[in-house]
Amino acid sequence: MNTNAASPPPPRWSTSAAAMLVALASAFALSQAFRTVGAMMATPLSSHFGLSPQQLGTWAGTFHFMFGIMQLAMGVSIDMFGVRRTVLTAFPLAIAGAALCAVASSFHMLLLGQALIGVGCAPAFLACTVFIARHFDASRFTAMSGLVMSLAGMGILFTGTPLALLIEAASWRAGYTVLAAFAVLSWIVVFWRVHEPARAVDRVEPTERQSLRKAVRELLPLFAMPHTLGLLCFACVSYAAFITLRGLWLGPVLHERHGLSLVASGNVALVMTVTGMISPALFGRLDPGPARRTRWMMGCASAGALMFGAMAFTHSRAIDIGLPIAYGLISGYSVLQYAYTKNGYPAAMTGRAMALMNMAMFLGVSLMQWTTGVAASWGVAHGVEPFRAVFLTVAGMLAAGTLAFSLLPRASVPARAS
Repeated sequence: MNTNAASPPPPRWSTSAAAMLVALASAFALSQAFRTVGAMMATPLSSHFGLSPQQLGTWAGTFHFMFGIMQLAMGVSIDMFGVRRTVLTAFPLAIAGAALCAVASSFHMLLLGQALIGVGCAPAFLACTVFIARHFDASRFTAMSGLVMSLAGMGILFTGTPLALLIEAASWRAGYTVLAAFAVLSWIVVFWRVHEPARAVDRVEPTERQSLRKAVRELLPLFAMPHTLGLLCFACVSYAAFITLRGLWLGPVLHERHGLSLVASGNVALVMTVTGMISPALFGRLDPGPARRTRWMMGCASAGALMFGAMAFTHSRAIDIGLPIAYGLISGYSVLQYAYTKNGYPAAMTGRAMALMNMAMFLGVSLMQWTTGVAASWGVAHGVEPFRAVFLTVAGMLAAGTLAFSLLPRASVPARAS
């Protein structure tokens, strides 16, 4: 995929580009909401369908699995048809999936709905990233990416206290219904507001257009580069740790370990979301540059592993409330991966590297959510508190990914600016 930044556009276009980016970010915000509903819905879903912890992990992970495996196809679609048409074509599947979940009568219907939502949301983040790379100055890439991630945090805000209140006032089905309605509004906004100029889409010659088979072949040179494996190991766990906590286990641990109500748990999730929204923009602004960027990434990830370890071995309400909020504040370090990836590959390979990293990130979320579900079920079967097993699993995976990144070759510091 070609995400290379074009020459600086005229001021008139920059204003229009910012408005279009906000419109695209609305779809990304809905994607963020769909991937974090589990924190508030896990308990009512478990009660309604009699789900085991492993089934909960499978349900949450299905979204991210479908999201992850579709990244390459969506990248090819963006290259061939543009950001606008790709988002408008895919997003109705998310609407259909949310509607199916709202009327689901079985666990398998829930899984199918989650799968449709994952496919429908698959282009949302990549569309924003590509749009930034194409239409904003290269020096603003990290800051703009962090800003979009913070804006998209509005979707995660909804899945805190507001969703908890909605579930208590109505049901978990109402939560999916409202999200489906918001997704319809987002689709309308993208349809109305996003119109890419000719230079972004129409000037791509037919001979340059990719097929999916060609895109897969073009990924192979990335694996020949020695620093790709370390990046993928780190990408698999960095974002996954935040979403596994905020999007799945935060509500259950506060409710079952400490007896907090759904709304009280939602309040904690809301505060964690606010810190998580501030964090990407903060790290985007404070990006230390290529020379120190990897140290920041590994330091924050290591701190996160220690936090999860502390939650595993203590049963303190203060720790289980305070550390998730603190982790939200450092979770934005994952935005540094994008600058690292952009600088770590030749300009002609940047798009493919971004797509590959996105795949690793979201397949990593799916793997971590499924694995923690298995760990929780193992804990129940062997007399170990399930949340201890969950948090130790997250800490171990986060530490392993960070260790691999530190030991494997890393990209050399580039001459070009971040």
